[in-house]
Amino acid sequence: MFLLRSSIFLRTNSHFNNAVDVARVGNVGRVQVHPAAVGDAVLAPRQWLPSLFQCIKDSAAPRGISRVGHDPCVGWCKCLQALTATSSDQEFPSRAHITSRRQHGRMDSADTAMIQPYCTQILGDLGAEVIKIEHPVRGDDTRAWGPPYAAYKPDTKADGPGEAAYFLGANRNKKSLGLSFQHPEGVDILHKLVAKCDILVENYLPGTLKKYSMDYETVRKINPGLIYASITGYGQTGPYANRAGYDVMVEAEFGLMHITGQRDGPPVKVGVAVTDLTTGLYTSNSIMAALLGRANTGKGQHIDVALSDCQTATLANIASSCLISGKKDTGRWGTAHPSIVPYRSFKTRDGDILFGGGNDRLFGVLCDGLGKPEWKDDAKFKTNADRVANRQQLEAEIEAISQQKTTEEWLQVFEGSGMPYAAVNDVQTTLNHAHTKARNMVVEMEHEICGPIKMVNTPVKFSETQPSIRSVPPMLGQHTDEILSDHLGMSQSDISDLKERGAIR
Repeated sequence: MFLLRSSIFLRTNSHFNNAVDVARVGNVGRVQVHPAAVGDAVLAPRQWLPSLFQCIKDSAAPRGISRVGHDPCVGWCKCLQALTATSSDQEFPSRAHITSRRQHGRMDSADTAMIQPYCTQILGDLGAEVIKIEHPVRGDDTRAWGPPYAAYKPDTKADGPGEAAYFLGANRNKKSLGLSFQHPEGVDILHKLVAKCDILVENYLPGTLKKYSMDYETVRKINPGLIYASITGYGQTGPYANRAGYDVMVEAEFGLMHITGQRDGPPVKVGVAVTDLTTGLYTSNSIMAALLGRANTGKGQHIDVALSDCQTATLANIASSCLISGKKDTGRWGTAHPSIVPYRSFKTRDGDILFGGGNDRLFGVLCDGLGKPEWKDDAKFKTNADRVANRQQLEAEIEAISQQKTTEEWLQVFEGSGMPYAAVNDVQTTLNHAHTKARNMVVEMEHEICGPIKMVNTPVKFSETQPSIRSVPPMLGQHTDEILSDHLGMSQSDISDLKERGAIR
């Protein structure tokens, strides 16, 4: 759940983890993000970046718009993120129909818990203070998705194998609040946070939150400026609205798997949960647009984000070709391109390299590098249309030559040639790549329980205000006392009483 000083509530209906994120933007000051829903919550205070939120402040101020819950002298952004926000899986079914571990087992697909934390992590990187609300006992399900784990330091009293790499990869710049929907006090805390927030992001099945008075129609009465985002597999409407939606299922049913894989091989999914990631990106962008819209109108709104819609949209030129031609797509092409030859990976002596002869000039560069300048005037290869018509022969001849050198030797041959080319690297090689290091894309952070850990950095470079990793992913319930006392003014005795009753951790 994300809380921003200007009421905006975003609802993320992620197919596996039940989650709620709320955010709020003010007129001046800092940005905070608070994930608030039983499950996972992360909070990270920080001087806000004068980017989107500064634009909102500047555009809103002259209009003199007065919003519910706004302090004109204080500007901050809060975001609530709630994952697996339940004490009982049976009582709080998510988009993925999470059921009791004992009765029906659990769908522990790594594709199901990335959208919301990825979306809120982006906002956290941009300076928002994020509160991640987690189940008070087990926390975010991805905490158990290992190995690998970042092991706890021997001198700590922490139990277990460590912090799961999966969890560490999507929860930086957040604070954790352990909270249960099963307790009325937990729902009351959420309502109080909603009153202070601008955005709520949740990932429950449509209609699930109504009986807990956390549905959009209820919370908008608490905060009319709230932007409420619901992320689900198939959206709030349509024949599939109540169907569980996992990344791989959506990849399959909405075209991506059909066009992914080797030409004569079976359909395959992308190596990462790409539909989850693109949906998280669409959601974060939509939140920002809704914030800007509210700056003009003072009104919040409900954002309905579906994996199926985002997947359909990202079929891009393939979808456009089918719509314009009225014909079926051309199927899977592996690393090749249906309309450009040569444009694919070729085997080398010790690996693979990709050559991109995107036009006749670049094809000539490739011919010279391969020691085959005569191909440039060969009638079978002279134009791209000729090369497409004779694809199999040309690609076979290129690979017969490419296998004579190592990948590194070919990289040296084409260095500075102007032709697109690239080694096909594994992930470890990518993380240790000279360019990756030069762009500061891997950083080392100090985790108070695990010690030094390496993390992928935020990818965006700003000229004036650079996003950064300000805090490592939190331990479960690490910031509960801080959040309830600082943001809701609760006393330590009240907090202790709630902990004894199991409402919070």
